[in-house]
Amino acid sequence: MLPRAGCRALAVHIAGVEHLATLHPRPSLLPDDFPIATLLARVDRPGIGPCVVAVRGGRAVDVTSARTPTVSSLCELDDPADYLRNAAGIDLGSIEAIADNSWEGARDPARPHLLAPVDLQAIKAAGVTFAVSLLERVIEEQARGDASKAASLRSHIESALAGGLQGLQPGSQAAKDLKRMLIERGLWSQYLEVGIGPDPEVFTKAQPMAAVGFGAHVGIPPFSQWNNPEPEVVLIANSRGRIVGAALGNDVNLRDVEGRSALLLGMAKDNNASAAIGPFVRLFDASFSMRDVRAMTVALRVRGEDGFSLRGESSLARISRDPEDLVRATIGERHQYPDGLCLYLGTMFAPTEDRFGDGNGFSHRERDQVEISSPRLGTLANEVRATRDCAPWTFGATALMRNLASRGLLS
Repeated sequence: MLPRAGCRALAVHIAGVEHLATLHPRPSLLPDDFPIATLLARVDRPGIGPCVVAVRGGRAVDVTSARTPTVSSLCELDDPADYLRNAAGIDLGSIEAIADNSWEGARDPARPHLLAPVDLQAIKAAGVTFAVSLLERVIEEQARGDASKAASLRSHIESALAGGLQGLQPGSQAAKDLKRMLIERGLWSQYLEVGIGPDPEVFTKAQPMAAVGFGAHVGIPPFSQWNNPEPEVVLIANSRGRIVGAALGNDVNLRDVEGRSALLLGMAKDNNASAAIGPFVRLFDASFSMRDVRAMTVALRVRGEDGFSLRGESSLARISRDPEDLVRATIGERHQYPDGLCLYLGTMFAPTEDRFGDGNGFSHRERDQVEISSPRLGTLANEVRATRDCAPWTFGATALMRNLASRGLLS
């Protein structure tokens, strides 16, 4: 079981060296109302491979079949939640025991562990969807990626905006008036264009199959000196653009890279183990819907070996564009995704606390423990490592198809 009180010392043998890692108290990975939630997971079963799993009463049930060999195929069904609740399967044991074995570097390879709960779906993300994160993107741009300039720029830009972003409807006449004023004052930005203009920013966060799940390392390239987690809700849509559920996500971001140039967005966002999703997809049913997503608050907790602690939260009630509008801007007549998509909705949380001296703001250190949680979606927990020390991504779509074919699951 995952510890809910106290702490536990776990001896991990890494490269022949005993490393003592202390796991701090953690909330359960399960939602508060898990007995009634329809939870979809993916589990790597030793000697078998990735499996589609239903979480029922805290138990993991492998429901992989020729009809639903992948999460993507299950999401294409007319009623994915009903199917997942009723499909026959194999009991794999306690989901928390599987989660306990999911910590990268501490796994028993003979036991199952959690994967990201999506597979063939495209992994997309919407940017600058909250006023606070919009402000921080403008600061990054003005600072040219230099964290030491952020504090003074923040004060100057906040003064110029005078709270004008709060409650502003993107594309409205009020947004056009604000744009005109900012241009006159020399403060207009490409981030303001997508933040308050008619069209949202939607970009590719990672390739299908590249996301990591609960317990995996999340990667920061060693050259980055200004970076942060981005706690977000991730919507799951099928190939028809129908939203079927939601998960938690960490859109790991390199602020110094994107601040140098928005054209470096791919370098800032898409790195080894830089997209975390999990622990489950909660499918829409009578107990959970888009109304719940719109009211959701996502909490973040970061704890470092240096004693640093950071907390924050992001309320979907303060998003500037409706989540369904963001999905419609991503998939439709102009753009199709035959295997469906995952869409990070953006975050209002951008940490500014000084960790490395006055005016230098927040940045990760290796071995930071990152927890992203919400009462209706559970907890996604990961540990920060340099990208070179995260497991390389080697199991892609081709490997999955070969695995499923060898198991007789493809017709």
